[in-house]
Amino acid sequence: MKTHIKIYLIAFSLFVTGSIQAQNISLNIGDIVKPFSAKADNGEVWESKNAIGKKNLVVYFYPAAMTGGCTKQACAYRDTKDELSSLNAEVVGISGDAVENLKLFKTAHALNFTLLSDPEGLIASQFGVPVSFGEKSIEREVDGITHILSRDVTTARWTFVFDKEGKLIYKSTSVDAAEDSKLVVDVLKKLSD
Repeated sequence: MKTHIKIYLIAFSLFVTGSIQAQNISLNIGDIVKPFSAKADNGEVWESKNAIGKKNLVVYFYPAAMTGGCTKQACAYRDTKDELSSLNAEVVGISGDAVENLKLFKTAHALNFTLLSDPEGLIASQFGVPVSFGEKSIEREVDGITHILSRDVTTARWTFVFDKEGKLIYKSTSVDAAEDSKLVVDVLKKLSD
């Protein structure tokens, strides 16, 4: 019962503040990203202002840590890290997972980029990414220990690429998890030509 009340309060507060849902907000090619920040997998606050002006920024939203498609997508970004770095790009993955879930996800799959926690869907809403509310839990075993990962918010799988000035140069709302990082690399290569 407490969880349902919490979800309703989050949804109501998002509605009242005008932050709820993608129908009203949309980032389009050429738009400048508004500053955002969130707790990262290491428990520290990550801020977009530290990347904008210095690096290209890849922001990808995914439904849930430690699930099939999300793991494929994250591992593909892990495996293209050197190429993305050579293209002066920083990658951040964002989900509704708690920081503890992200830390486990990063450790279990040796992820080498930042994961951000967006437990109320505020950043997703800022980007126009669809959000669904409702507590969801999964069990995963890592190193012989069973972990229960819970989240109140699930986002759609969308990807955005911003140039060094923070201008949106690529947006995908129908992402193929396994191929996403390759497409992003191609976009960044064209940018550097």
